[in-house]
Amino acid sequence: MCSSMADLLMPKLINLLSSLLQRVAESNDLNRSLDTQKLSIFNALVRPGISIQQYLERIFKYANCSPSCYVVAYVYLDRFVKKQPLLPINSFNVHRLLVASVLVSIKFMDDICYNNAYYAKVGGISTAEMNLLEVDFLFGLGFQLNVTPNTFYDYCMYLQTEMMTGLTGFPPVCSPPPVPTIGADHCSINDDDCQSQHHQPQLAV
Repeated sequence: MCSSMADLLMPKLINLLSSLLQRVAESNDLNRSLDTQKLSIFNALVRPGISIQQYLERIFKYANCSPSCYVVAYVYLDRFVKKQPLLPINSFNVHRLLVASVLVSIKFMDDICYNNAYYAKVGGISTAEMNLLEVDFLFGLGFQLNVTPNTFYDYCMYLQTEMMTGLTGFPPVCSPPPVPTIGADHCSINDDDCQSQHHQPQLAV
């Protein structure tokens, strides 16, 4: 993707991802039940003072990663919440989940990246916390990091559709999905053996 196209796309993508995550976090805040959620390093004691959109804009400004990393980070978040049903995205953990997902995506996707200390400063946390978030996120994913071209395309098409519809088609949290997901949730790490035709992904976030 050329730089001019990326410059035009990224503000829209950041706005969309922020809106999607904000909607999920607010919905889960309303249904928040401490006795059914496990404690995690991703949970903050208080809601961060920075909005999800401002946080994502800060990451974009300083991370210097490819636009594809944000799509893959979204794939990872979707996989994570499906594998960790007792850790739904809410206002107390969304920022840490977001920075962890982007960090893991950058390391998997890009040839060159900064060290964890740098991304910790970007995320407003300590290096020790960043290290722990990365490890917990990887284990939460079951180390299923591979994103095939088909899966990437599916998520891109979903996000593009949401951009055009203004989020009107966003599925309610915990609603039964109409179409099964193509991705690591239903395949091995090398999920190139999955169906080759494209479907809209079943999103949890």
